[in-house]
Amino acid sequence: MELCTACIWTSAQWSQTVTPNRRASYHGFVRSISTSPQRRRRSTLCVMNAASTSAPVSSQSITQLPRSSGSGLKSISSNKPSSAMEQLDIERGVCIPFRKYTPEMVRKKVLDSRGSILSLASRGVEIIWKLGFYWSSLMYDFLVGRDEEIVPYRARQLRNLLCDLGPSFIKAGQVLANRPDIIREDYMNELCILQDDVPPVPNQVAFAIIEEELGQPLERLFSKISSETIAAASLGQVYRATLRETGEDVAIKVQRPGIEPIIYRDLFLFRTLASFLNGISLQKLGCNAELIVDEFGEKLLEELDYTLEATNIEDFLENFKDDPTVKIPQVYKQLSGSRVLVMEWIDGIRCTNPQAIKEAGIDVEGFLTVGVSAALRQLLEFGLFHGDPHPGNIFAMRDGRIAYVDFGNVAVLSQQNKQILIDAVVHAVNEDYAEMANDFTRLGFLASGTDVAPIIPALEAIWQNSAGKGLADFNFRSVTGKFNQLVYNYPIRIPERFSLVIRSLLTQEGICFTLKPDFKFLEVAYPYVAKRLLTDPNPALRERLIQVLFKDGAFQWKRLENLIVLAKENVSKMSSNPALKKNSSQAVRSQQLESKLDLTETIKDGARMFLIDAGIRRQLILAFTEDSKLHVEELVDVYRLVEDQIDMPSVALEVLQDLPSVVRDFMLSWSDSILSDRRY
Repeated sequence: MELCTACIWTSAQWSQTVTPNRRASYHGFVRSISTSPQRRRRSTLCVMNAASTSAPVSSQSITQLPRSSGSGLKSISSNKPSSAMEQLDIERGVCIPFRKYTPEMVRKKVLDSRGSILSLASRGVEIIWKLGFYWSSLMYDFLVGRDEEIVPYRARQLRNLLCDLGPSFIKAGQVLANRPDIIREDYMNELCILQDDVPPVPNQVAFAIIEEELGQPLERLFSKISSETIAAASLGQVYRATLRETGEDVAIKVQRPGIEPIIYRDLFLFRTLASFLNGISLQKLGCNAELIVDEFGEKLLEELDYTLEATNIEDFLENFKDDPTVKIPQVYKQLSGSRVLVMEWIDGIRCTNPQAIKEAGIDVEGFLTVGVSAALRQLLEFGLFHGDPHPGNIFAMRDGRIAYVDFGNVAVLSQQNKQILIDAVVHAVNEDYAEMANDFTRLGFLASGTDVAPIIPALEAIWQNSAGKGLADFNFRSVTGKFNQLVYNYPIRIPERFSLVIRSLLTQEGICFTLKPDFKFLEVAYPYVAKRLLTDPNPALRERLIQVLFKDGAFQWKRLENLIVLAKENVSKMSSNPALKKNSSQAVRSQQLESKLDLTETIKDGARMFLIDAGIRRQLILAFTEDSKLHVEELVDVYRLVEDQIDMPSVALEVLQDLPSVVRDFMLSWSDSILSDRRY
């Protein structure tokens, strides 16, 4: 695979280049590499610049058929076949040469184990028998015409069946709970219960694993440990304890016993079955079934290794180190291993108990504002976000901060993917539905070469139906419900990382509505995005800002005013947030949270672009003189909005200091244009 092998670095090369946090690899060519202390990464990640302009490649040479006869979608055959794992790399825009999961590794581990054939045969019979009996029940319901009325019962039956089949199937159920392209909504809602309500293993078994992993008796390390689990999930369970040496309270996460060979065996069976379902999957989803299993297997094996989760926590700590409104627990790596993780105890109130949050006197509006901003920073700024932010994993601290736990399931968005997401937002603002449909292909929702024309009217109907109501009535759940219908009617596959994005947004919006039913998620999200567009020096965001401000060649004065008002609102909300005030010592050092909208870099970049870029200069001059009049009044209105935010002497000084480089760039641009004219 040319795109991938061309950019693989050795571990030694990487350890000399990468920074402690993944932003260096995600922001690659946009931001310069940090000079902060270095440490060897657990795996090699590198931005694939070659792939950044490529649409996802379909995994086989196929002719794609519609999911329903009326959709009319067709796909052009791919020129060159590639494996499912290679397709994932191309879609993500990153290369991961040292994986926890490959189909070959799973096959080798399973077939090389003692009694593998007998074990596979007995497990296969068990799975086929139980799932076959369930499937026959569904067929019987359909034949007698009661398939709709009995859905709630069958959904509960499926959840119990997955619990009986073990951790791999519980995890598969958790994944299906966020895949509207695979399973219907009423089943999704029932399977959501699997995310935090699984029976724990006995204490003596869990404590034995802790002692084996840490190599010491429990009483030597901990002065006390809870007699009951604090939480239990598909792969592990959590206890509260006190460190004997320091007296600090900690959370101990311990893996369920003997699950690794079970999971490897099940993944082998899943993929074997998937190879027989590729034809159906290609027809219905535009990708082969093996790719879906590979996505699932990759995330599952990563979650099995708690050393990776410890690294995830360190990355989140680095990302939020200057944000006084977000609490990430410290991790005790010296007391952790592949099956045990010890981290700081979070003394807050879980979002599963909204009444306790209100009774604690926490400013709910401020807490939710902090939560939405933190989620958007993870998604659009860091490219590393919490993949499972359900209410049990989010805490309200008594000082108003938001705290996260359980970092086994995190997702990565490459710089390429983040830019396409921002493109999609810009296209939505500009109501450019044809480009929105193309964004689906670029993000991997549709196979490369798919005719998007039939999707455009459906996208337009969904967006106008939802956005037309205004911010007050807009919510992600209603949009997602309509999008689920689109997914079901067209050959759309939701890539695993974006299913996590959708789940993350829906879950956090649900928490907001639970704590404050009239909370307007977009009234916090829009101001954050507006501030990013106006203040972030990232060249890609500067380009998107220009796209937003110009429509059909005309400058959108009202849109600029709205952006400024929204950005000021974001700054005001964050600077007056109770969590920021109570953590004032850290806030002094914070560079992200300021009392004013800092437009210095934007003004400098605007002046530079006006002098150097002839196309932008022409557009701006036309903006001031369009409709045969000078738009002085509009310019004055914009200035009045920002005059209290800008220290004009300081801005003027910075512009003057930057003047020599601007003049140099202007002369180079001018000379290039002269030489170009002479060549013609």
